[in-house]
Amino acid sequence: MSRFVRASKYRHVFGQSAKKEYGLENVKVTNSAWDTNIISASAQYISVNWNSSGGGALAILPLPSPFHAINGFPNKLPDSLPLARGHTATVLDTDWSPHNDSIVASGAEDGKTMIWKVEAGVFEGWGTEGWEAVDFDPVLRIDASARKVGQVLFHPTASNVLATASGDSLVKLWDLANPEDPRSTLSGHGDIIQSLTFNPTGTLLVTTCRDRKIRIFDPRAGGDPVRVNDGHSGIKGSRVVWMGDLDRIATTGFSKMSERQASIWEAGSLNNLKTISLDQSAGVVMPFWSDNNILFLAGKGDGNIRYYEYETDSLFALSEYKSSEPQRGMCFLPRRALSVSECEIARAYKVHSSSIEPIAFIVPRKADSFQSDIYPPAPSSEPSLSAAEFFNGKTAPANYVNLADGSIVAGSAAVASPTIAQPTRTFSAAAPSPISAFASQPPTPAAEPTPITPRAAPVQKPVEVSSPAPSRSQSYSDNSAESSALRDENAKLTAELREAREKIRNLELQVETLRANARKAQALLDS
Repeated sequence: MSRFVRASKYRHVFGQSAKKEYGLENVKVTNSAWDTNIISASAQYISVNWNSSGGGALAILPLPSPFHAINGFPNKLPDSLPLARGHTATVLDTDWSPHNDSIVASGAEDGKTMIWKVEAGVFEGWGTEGWEAVDFDPVLRIDASARKVGQVLFHPTASNVLATASGDSLVKLWDLANPEDPRSTLSGHGDIIQSLTFNPTGTLLVTTCRDRKIRIFDPRAGGDPVRVNDGHSGIKGSRVVWMGDLDRIATTGFSKMSERQASIWEAGSLNNLKTISLDQSAGVVMPFWSDNNILFLAGKGDGNIRYYEYETDSLFALSEYKSSEPQRGMCFLPRRALSVSECEIARAYKVHSSSIEPIAFIVPRKADSFQSDIYPPAPSSEPSLSAAEFFNGKTAPANYVNLADGSIVAGSAAVASPTIAQPTRTFSAAAPSPISAFASQPPTPAAEPTPITPRAAPVQKPVEVSSPAPSRSQSYSDNSAESSALRDENAKLTAELREAREKIRNLELQVETLRANARKAQALLDS
């Protein structure tokens, strides 16, 4: 046994469950056997696949906290409560927009995908005398597939872009402003798609499938995968999550002997870098990644949550949250909504048989000031691209928010990592351009890509000095004044851009609401 202990500031992270009155009770969780997380969270609300009669439904509820009760909201839900009931069959999956905390998407067995908007004040007066439950209405309906829609996933950097995985083994990407037809369709799966996720910039998408393959797609370069490799050898459910900016992919699955496993793969080549065995239990393991370089693993039917720290392509066990209550589903809170005053680095929402429990993962610190070493910048709610820009081929880094002061920064989230080459296409034919791939007429061949060569260093030429150089103090003063003016101008432009984006999003939502109302009116006239 080694005499040395690996240094880690997360060694003593512990899970703290909320008091019973801080969670939600009388939750009627769906009885569907479909393998999804059942619950999803934004920075303000949670959605839960609901068990209801007369069609599919999901519940939209205010976000519980592990540190205090929900202000003005009962922790025991009333038997009759407002639901989102637009689907005609069981709701299978939900996902909240990373750019708008009041927008949620749902997919169901009826082949429909719906978009819902939560209005401010909708939870006022719940459960009080004279209160009546009024169901939510969708702002958008999409006929996504002739079969069930098993997964829905918002794009991480482009606004109003949604991916759906359906029972016909296809992944479709939609522009919610023009939802009549998918903008991209990804094929090549040999069976039911079990999970999917984007990389942090949304340029690549990875899926796991019942045919035991892992596939990486470039959604704008055609419908075929750019990388395919064998995943876990067991037939049971496999899940995948992108490990932030590390160009690594983590998967969970089963071996041929039904042993639960967790693996790390290189994104560029899909080579397996590490596989660890967990146990012999039967429940599917749900993986969740935190930009603190921590991988959380929660098995369905388990009462525990394992968490590991990633370092040099290895997973080092940190600790384990234990509970006697088995989890049916789980999700994690967006990191920008964490309680930094409590040194909370992650928060899980655990679904029991009839309740939802918040669990805070805390680094024990005595200092009262902001702990910058445990809080890398978190993904921001500011999109980097519009849907049109994304589908036209533009790429931009994700926006991040500094949790110390709320300032927005663009670029990498946190921990430095080696640069890994992006996947290349596995066939020699040139990929269609993003525009021609979605046009109604047959696509024209795309031009050969121009090879990128390293930029040569500029040649330094001698320059004749015709006047004396300014003094050091004068130069410093001029540079300081110029830098200050540039910072002020940059802050002003950033604020104006944020306001313009907010106005655009509000207008887009108004347009979708008008379209939904028009469709309702047309349906009434036709009937």
